[in-house]
Amino acid sequence: MNNHFRETLGVALQHALAHLESLDASSVAATVDLATLRSRLVKPMNQLPMDPGQVVEELVADVRGGILGSAGGRFFGWVIGGSLPAALAADWLTAAWDQNAARYACGPAAAVVEEAAGAWLKEILRLPEAASFAFVTGCQMAHVTCLAAARHGLLAARGWEVEQRGLSGAPAIRLLTSGLRHGSIERAVRLLGLGLDNVIDLPADSQGRLQLPDLERELQRELARPTVVLLQAGDINTGAFDSFPECIAMAKRYGAWVHVDGAIGLWAAASPQYRHLLQGVEQADSWATDGHKWLNVPFDSGYAIVADREAHQASMLHRAPYLITGGDARDEGDWNPEWSRRARGFATYAALRQLGKAGVADMVERCCRHARALVSGIGQLAGTQVLWEPVINQGLVRFLDPCAAANATADHDRYTEAVIARILATGEAFFGPTTWRGVRCMRISVCNWQTSENDVERAVRAVAAAL
Repeated sequence: MNNHFRETLGVALQHALAHLESLDASSVAATVDLATLRSRLVKPMNQLPMDPGQVVEELVADVRGGILGSAGGRFFGWVIGGSLPAALAADWLTAAWDQNAARYACGPAAAVVEEAAGAWLKEILRLPEAASFAFVTGCQMAHVTCLAAARHGLLAARGWEVEQRGLSGAPAIRLLTSGLRHGSIERAVRLLGLGLDNVIDLPADSQGRLQLPDLERELQRELARPTVVLLQAGDINTGAFDSFPECIAMAKRYGAWVHVDGAIGLWAAASPQYRHLLQGVEQADSWATDGHKWLNVPFDSGYAIVADREAHQASMLHRAPYLITGGDARDEGDWNPEWSRRARGFATYAALRQLGKAGVADMVERCCRHARALVSGIGQLAGTQVLWEPVINQGLVRFLDPCAAANATADHDRYTEAVIARILATGEAFFGPTTWRGVRCMRISVCNWQTSENDVERAVRAVAAAL
């Protein structure tokens, strides 16, 4: 049996290293289409067992050309980081150790590692030391966790035990937020039964920030209603930040719970150069962020942090006779919506140990510098329009159709899409499209620890060639 592990993992190691060591020379985009991948992978299930090494070899062969180069430095789509060496190694060990990180009794070391890493996260993100936390799959489930705590806290204050009585007949919670909110908020609201009709989108100003007069007018409209105010730290398109001191102070005056979507931008707190963007954010009630973005740990990794520990635990806690409690130990499942769960704290712990405070700050600042260089370099190319200069690591550009007859927004939208497709076809860089203020444009997002000045130069050359 041991030989099976050694031989099979040896095969996987060889292929993993071949992938990682060829990132600089490989296409960042996929090189095969959907039909090809289906023809290779969608096959009748085998009747008899297979040699595990052969399974891995065939898997690698069948997915070839369908693996994006998102682990490398020339990937600028969505907001996807890579994996630091220590984090990747810890993630491999996590799978080998195979601990169920639901309770201390299931995996003692996993529980303590998560406890330590959670404390480090609060320190580097400059959030309250006494706050509770949960390690979840990503910012989506961090929102679910934080808003579950908010639901408990707001309704308990009105004498309603939501975990026991449910939502039928409960005071309806409303959520006030910018119309620029991320879609993961909607999914969290749906999962928690809060209802999309109770989400009120307010206008954002030219910098993508929630406007105080609109917020106060809405808060005053139903003074007795339980309310969550949702603020952003790093908009998905522009990286914009809400005005935390003013918005939070106003929300608190009206008894609202303040939740911060910091999937990207909360990491700016690690940088002396950028932490001013988060001034006052520590006064909120809950915060959500991702580890598989700017911290560069493997998927899946997100963090929910809640100032009201009692509300957080009350929304998640379950006891049963067969469960072994850990005494003084922290049982992860008391704070987390998952039961059986991966011990994802190991990768976060290893990433923070590899980088240290100075390393996280440097990575944030380098990514921001490279994002500005990309927007600047692409913006100097003929036929390019810069729509958003990066506040942090997110920028927007648009390509104008040079055809003499092109004068409609739709013409430039189509041309922008075509240029992005040509960039992807080169394999030199990966960018994605978005719609912002009614027009199609190209998003530029830099959050990979490996991105270098050479990667930026190659990407600009790829855009020039596509144009």
